[in-house]
Amino acid sequence: MISLPGQVPSAANMGARLAIVELLNCHSRALDRLDASLMKAVYWPSATVDYGGFKGEAHVFADLVMGALAGQYQLTQHRVTNTVFEFLSDLQAATESLVFAKHLLLDGSSEMVFSGRYLDRFECEGSNWKFKFRRVVMDWSRRRDVVDERAEGSFAALTKGLNNQQDASWHHLASASVAMDE
Repeated sequence: MISLPGQVPSAANMGARLAIVELLNCHSRALDRLDASLMKAVYWPSATVDYGGFKGEAHVFADLVMGALAGQYQLTQHRVTNTVFEFLSDLQAATESLVFAKHLLLDGSSEMVFSGRYLDRFECEGSNWKFKFRRVVMDWSRRRDVVDERAEGSFAALTKGLNNQQDASWHHLASASVAMDE
């Protein structure tokens, strides 16, 4: 049963909630930066997914989806919000999250906007939480024409996002890690 609104989660559940939110965020980053290694890191090796056209092993899907995204889109942006938790035990949890994803087509002329939900199951082994299962539920999708303003006016001088390791975030996060180690 889903926790009642306003009910204070246990201390153990708070840590688990934070770990699960981090997994959800890393999964979105993996998709948006085409990082199959990161995507595999958030799933247990035995995990499965149901993405409609692909139902099967999550680690196999991680490799396939990167090629599919790179072959169709310049950039993607996945936003996960409004996550509702249900703890089945201290070591198992289920969530429902809203997903809003934008996909800029390769030629930059239009974007596909997807609105749906992720139905996820997570398991904890030791102190590590990871995805055990993901199902994508589609609520709606639409295409829109795009007027690309990235090279216009004050936008021209901004750092531009990329869907690969050349994106500024890779260096930014790596250099932060090195600075913390020093």
